[in-house]
Amino acid sequence: MDTWSLLTDSDVYLFREGSHFNLYDKLGSHLMTVDGVDGTYFAVWAPNAIRVTVMGKFNGWNPDSHPLNLRMDGSGIWEGFIAGVAHGAHYKYHIRSRYKRYRVDKGDPFAFRWELAPETASVVWDLKYEWLDAEWMKNRFRVNSLDAPMSVYEVHLGSWMRVPEEDGSPAGKGSPSSGSGRFLTYREMSFALADYVEKMGFTHVELLPIMEHPFYGSWGYQIVGLFAPTSRYGTPQEFMELIDCLHQRGIGVILDWVPSHFPDNIQGLVYFDGTHLYEHEDPRKGFHPEWKSYIFNYGRNEVRAFLISTALFWLEKYHIDGIRVDAVASLLYLNYARKEGEWIPNEYGGNENIEAITFIKRLNEAIYNKYPDVQTMAEESTTWPMVSRPLYIGGLGFGLKWNMGWMHDTLAYFSKESIHRKYHQSQLTFSIWYAFTENFILPLSHDEVVYGKGSILGKMPGDDWQKFANVRLLFGYMYGHPGKKLLFMGCEFAQLREWNHDMSLDWHLLESPASGTPGLHQGVQKWVADLNRTYAKEPALHELDFSAEGFEWVDFHDAESSVISFIRKGKTTASGADVANGADVGSQILVVCNFTPIVRMNYRIGVPWCGVWKEILNSDARVYGGSGHGNFGQVVATPIPAQGRDCSLSLTLPPFGVLFLKGEASEKERGENVEEREINEIPGYSPLGS
Repeated sequence: MDTWSLLTDSDVYLFREGSHFNLYDKLGSHLMTVDGVDGTYFAVWAPNAIRVTVMGKFNGWNPDSHPLNLRMDGSGIWEGFIAGVAHGAHYKYHIRSRYKRYRVDKGDPFAFRWELAPETASVVWDLKYEWLDAEWMKNRFRVNSLDAPMSVYEVHLGSWMRVPEEDGSPAGKGSPSSGSGRFLTYREMSFALADYVEKMGFTHVELLPIMEHPFYGSWGYQIVGLFAPTSRYGTPQEFMELIDCLHQRGIGVILDWVPSHFPDNIQGLVYFDGTHLYEHEDPRKGFHPEWKSYIFNYGRNEVRAFLISTALFWLEKYHIDGIRVDAVASLLYLNYARKEGEWIPNEYGGNENIEAITFIKRLNEAIYNKYPDVQTMAEESTTWPMVSRPLYIGGLGFGLKWNMGWMHDTLAYFSKESIHRKYHQSQLTFSIWYAFTENFILPLSHDEVVYGKGSILGKMPGDDWQKFANVRLLFGYMYGHPGKKLLFMGCEFAQLREWNHDMSLDWHLLESPASGTPGLHQGVQKWVADLNRTYAKEPALHELDFSAEGFEWVDFHDAESSVISFIRKGKTTASGADVANGADVGSQILVVCNFTPIVRMNYRIGVPWCGVWKEILNSDARVYGGSGHGNFGQVVATPIPAQGRDCSLSLTLPPFGVLFLKGEASEKERGENVEEREINEIPGYSPLGS
């Protein structure tokens, strides 16, 4: 065992201070050549051990043959160089604690790869890879900008698509396959997923945690290897290929990241050196009663450095474009999921976890200082203020926050029979009162289609036609509402059943019926694709998602009809440009939602100017599986006052339908007088989908 060291005094100082954020370059296992000899350098933090050895296939798993050396600087780091240990070698640390004669075999907290579960060894691995996404990396700041469109496709890699057991061959390029057989590999997934996401028009993919986890049924939320993509789907380089492929198609990649807890698997972090090293010692702060897992000790400098290093690692080594931080509320509150007497107040007597708050702020500061062109997103379900506001004004520093309130209220409203919706209209419209207090993303995520909650389609009332119409209406309302968008896989084609992580999505639902006409599932899929493209194309629908200047109610009082209408504005209009004198009139989009099965004829809606308004989206078009009610492609606004505006439209509102209308030009700009005419007298127009 060589005493050669990769760590400098500065590394140790920063580690103990809690501000070393690229620990993955120093701790763990690293292939190198020392004095002309090839081998691997190992370093592990175990301050309460009296002996640490490396055991693996290279020494017959002998726990005594290769001891590491304890640094004499008080860091608690054991290190050493072992000649001949090569790329792909399996290993563990054998730790003897100074307490209770505790001995244990541990995986490497910094390992870049782990054995395929249920095996538990770490693997020496070189992360060299030749990236081909330079153009994406140079320009991704535009895609990740807060004024850019962001529609996220949330994916669980193990169940998005599987190879049928009777087949055994990879899915064809761009051809999703149903099945309950083996997983697709990262490499097989790269083409199929990139083709599909590009076809559907999503801007980003968000992956449920892919870090190594022993229990597949945890969906990746019970992690033992925070620096390793799971080996279930292939090698680290193959995961890089997947990201590279998505980037080359212009698609961003977000990773779900879990700093809130970790499992009790013996090979993992728990009781690492015979003490509560990574977790808080007091179970009232260190054990999660709801998840039966352990909570990191955010007050320990070395643990904060470890966690922040894990986040920066994925951004650096894997070119990730953002992280979604799981269960932020459980970090913020000491009494989260705890009864009276099961938690310890902070030093001021409150329930705020001051140590975790400090960690969160430092995390966001570190990420945005080094990678200002990425985004961090908080899954935060409470009313904690300024989650997505900068640190310098007292915020937590996240770029975006999941709008859980919008999700709960919206799904509760849509689950009601239409005859009762008029009594609950405020449940739908309330979200606008707080829509601009944070940088919100609107999530319809995996959490809404598991544990007996059923699918999104299954939450809708009525017969099959009404259910599908309501799903299209829900998605249309979502894309019109201020905020970025997120849909869980399968929602985009109205999967019938609840999500099952052991099965592929039901891609067979997209097969055409015997008649050859598009089915209802195909209709929803096409609707989502058209929503994505319209959302990305129209600045009014995304530029001012986080500003009240980008939103204006037309009418939210018509509860009796269960109709709401509002206008979305782009930067040009919101800046005060004179629409009547030919300003960018196209930077305003009118959205009208009818939440009942009644076709409403001659429904009058006030608009900012007179002239032609094109019906750019109609969820009831036959091409989406609708009944074909609409406005023949466009409507002329005339000088008839309505809702406090001098001009108005007379619309046909489709049943359980949403309309998006875009103004083409004002009368003054057109240089002509536009007279109100019956829609069917305008030549050259045909009903959508006919």
